[in-house]
Amino acid sequence: MEFDFFWIAVGIAFAGYFIGEGLKNFKNPEAGDSFSEIFREEEDYKLIKEKDVHYYIGVSKEDTKALLQEYPDIPHVTINNKIYYPKARLHEWLKSIGK
Repeated sequence: MEFDFFWIAVGIAFAGYFIGEGLKNFKNPEAGDSFSEIFREEEDYKLIKEKDVHYYIGVSKEDTKALLQEYPDIPHVTINNKIYYPKARLHEWLKSIGK
């Protein structure tokens, strides 16, 4: 019985923390969210497999293949003869060619 109360207390403590963090910036939605910033930074270091690049840039596989052939200077990494594209650098590169 005491064990159940412990988990209820832990759940209430976590709920209080997250509600409190949410209320801190309730009237300022542009304020940074440290919790989501951690995940955003992790996303910047992800690698995208060559076969999945079309999902990320939102075009067909054929168009992606043509793009990769036309621009061999796209930032990429080769690991064990497989090509990967760093997500953050690919995003910046796409912005630069769109100008």
